[in-house]
Amino acid sequence: MASAPEDDVLHRTENNVSWITLNRPEAMNAVTPAQRERLIALLAEASADPAVRAVVLTATGKGFCAGADLRGAPASGGPASGGDRVAGDVARMIRLGAQRLITAVLDCEKPVVAAVNGTAAGIGAHLALACDLVVAAEGARFIEVFVRRGLVPDGGGAYLLPRLVGPQKAKELMFFGDAVPAAEAERLGLVNRVVPTEELQAAAREWAERLAQGPTRALAMTKQLVNASLDGDRAAALAAEATAQEINMTTADANEGVASFVERRTPKYLGR
Repeated sequence: MASAPEDDVLHRTENNVSWITLNRPEAMNAVTPAQRERLIALLAEASADPAVRAVVLTATGKGFCAGADLRGAPASGGPASGGDRVAGDVARMIRLGAQRLITAVLDCEKPVVAAVNGTAAGIGAHLALACDLVVAAEGARFIEVFVRRGLVPDGGGAYLLPRLVGPQKAKELMFFGDAVPAAEAERLGLVNRVVPTEELQAAAREWAERLAQGPTRALAMTKQLVNASLDGDRAAALAAEATAQEINMTTADANEGVASFVERRTPKYLGR
């Protein structure tokens, strides 16, 4: 697969925060297969790099992500053109494409903040909703656009949405495909915080840099516990919690947290 042009996905690390920016504003940041692979790689690098302690996912222009770029090979698993498709092709495309991207966000070991600058549609909406925290500009919109194209939601939509808003509301959003403005998305619980457009980057930076000063491994295990709790039973969740705390107590940050409490001082976490 061809790699994405370097300026299609911008990347920088500042103050222990990995900033990943979709940069195809002329296409409302509809994601190509090459961009998808770049995003997956950057999220994996963030997990493995001790110098990265939080991630911000954002975009340039008026759109956060308009979904898959359907002009080429679909990034979200939509039907490919041509009459020679055989059973299993579409499922494989979804599994290796959109689902890998959403899973990369969910499984990233660092907290991921979405800074949604504009329209997030289809796989773009799911990309934002898979993040751990979502900050949206006032003009942002979230659209389950699949029904407008006669498609079933993919990229984890039917997994993510009911967990955020409940099954009835999720079905309403997916059945009608209506745009959800940022303020309504916040009321529904899709978004943590809505800010004026000009304050979006600063708001995302504030949260990300605050997370980057936290106990990184404890945050990673907290993320894993919360995500897993939505899929398992109580006994499994409690067992996982106890195991996570056992592992976490071997970290330098846990020792620092306890010591700082005893010594009545502000902890200084190192992410280890």
